Amino acid sequence: MGLGMEGAEMNSNESFWKKYIFSTDHKMIGKQYLWLGIFFLLFGGFQAMLIRWQLAYPEQPVPWWLFGFLFEADGGIISPDVYNQLFTMHGTIMIFWAITPILISAFGNFVIPLQIGARDMAFPTLNMLSFWTMFLASVVLLLSYVIPDGVASGGWTSYPPLSLKEGGIAGEGQTLWTLALVFAGTSTMMGAINFVITVIRLRAPGMTYFRMPLTVWGLWLTSILNAIFVPVIAAGLIMLLLDRTLGTQFFLAGRLAAGGGGDPLLFQHVFWIFGHPEVYILILPAWGIVSDLLSVFSRKPAFGYKVTAICMSTIVVLSTLVWGHHMYTTGMSPLLGKSFMFLTLLISIPSSIFFFNWLGTMWRGSLHFDPPMLYSMGVIWVFALGGLTGLYNATVTADIYLHDTMFVVGHFHYTMAASVLFGGFAAISFWFPKLFGRMLNDLSSKIHFWGTFITLNLVFFNMMALGYAGHHRRIYNPSEYEFLRPLMDTNQFISIAAFILGAFQILYLINIVWSLYKGKKAEKNPWKANTLEWSVDFPVPHGNFQTIPTVYHGPHEYSNPKTADDWTPQSVEIK
Repeated sequence: MGLGMEGAEMNSNESFWKKYIFSTDHKMIGKQYLWLGIFFLLFGGFQAMLIRWQLAYPEQPVPWWLFGFLFEADGGIISPDVYNQLFTMHGTIMIFWAITPILISAFGNFVIPLQIGARDMAFPTLNMLSFWTMFLASVVLLLSYVIPDGVASGGWTSYPPLSLKEGGIAGEGQTLWTLALVFAGTSTMMGAINFVITVIRLRAPGMTYFRMPLTVWGLWLTSILNAIFVPVIAAGLIMLLLDRTLGTQFFLAGRLAAGGGGDPLLFQHVFWIFGHPEVYILILPAWGIVSDLLSVFSRKPAFGYKVTAICMSTIVVLSTLVWGHHMYTTGMSPLLGKSFMFLTLLISIPSSIFFFNWLGTMWRGSLHFDPPMLYSMGVIWVFALGGLTGLYNATVTADIYLHDTMFVVGHFHYTMAASVLFGGFAAISFWFPKLFGRMLNDLSSKIHFWGTFITLNLVFFNMMALGYAGHHRRIYNPSEYEFLRPLMDTNQFISIAAFILGAFQILYLINIVWSLYKGKKAEKNPWKANTLEWSVDFPVPHGNFQTIPTVYHGPHEYSNPKTADDWTPQSVEIK
């Protein structure tokens, strides 16, 4: 019974440092993660703009509006080494320092205790330590930008031998990259343990598993995957770190021929045993959020609620068995490749089921096109394109041609960047009133949605078209290849769309900052939603609830003919 009670009663004389910096309140920790993630989202997005400049206008001076002065040492152009560093750090930052802090850590921290009726996380002090471990990881990563040899440049996967000193990358930026990811993984494991135990142990009376919001389902299943698979990649990264610093030979090429045990292919297995569950680690929270928000703004129960939760759980299990589809071109046995292909195609069945459940939720609903709804509908579109194009990468024969082309880049960004980005925007828009007590500007949010939706599709769909035409990724100067020269106009079109896409994100940032100070003050429950977080006033005190609520029904009781209103809070009994 003592779990989660630490710090439940907030001392009115609590110091600034205890309240805002080293806080054990899950809501404040969620905000800390949110600001950290937004900073790195902008940083990683800026690097994407530089990548697109180089691909569209290779070896031309970077303009002032892309901070061209940063490249004065190389005559104003992006050098091949810097280009390698850009796509390495862009991928690393977006996955581990932007998506993970915003969707998992920020909203996981903020909504899980509130939505299950708990006073705090199971282990508040561990929760605080998880953020500061992530902060330490961020400092180590940023330090690599100021050392003479530059940042990591082995790709976000950093396969050996490229990521090793022997015949690979001698600079210490790669070492700091590896160390930073070990710290980030440690932070993630702390959070995962906290989330899993909190959901199992601290649910309010009546809050059965099948009365939990699907947001909590997504975050909980994500945390289970994190707890199982982050230690796997952490072990691989520690071995890589030892190879770089102490001269061990876990992944050193040529060791098998010399009678030793080192093998660079081992790292690929270790990486993707974590790396493919990581795809679902990142997108499960977005799936859960979208499932709930579609119900709220369609004013009807989520279609197939239990089936959706079961499908998400099934995907979690199957995601542990499909990593080999990333390695079809490594010389894998055809029989083993067929097994991975079958399992990967199998995972599309539960994905398709809850996708159609989303459509079922909206069908004949009373649709309210508020910004959270628009972003949620955006997830449906981009996830459909990402999921369908993934079937080609899952199939051995098609993947051999498409592997390591821009088709994979487009598919990956549709599935990860676009789906998760819109899921994050939906979450920020929906919970902004409960986070900060104010509403985001409605018109600005809608302009941002349509500007982002249109330009994002122009960018990523055309990337897949380039890949189908044979354009490989990670090429420094496509114009050097005769067969790619006819595609340069498409590259330029993609880059122009990407620059416009980036400009719309600045608009969203301005909206957030303006709304924090000048936005309309929010009502207690502006969306007329049923879940427990909307039953408490802003600001939500440390400890959340004066008395722990009792839950009488599921999270989607909308348009129930037995009630006077079209919505019924979970803590109100329907008679």
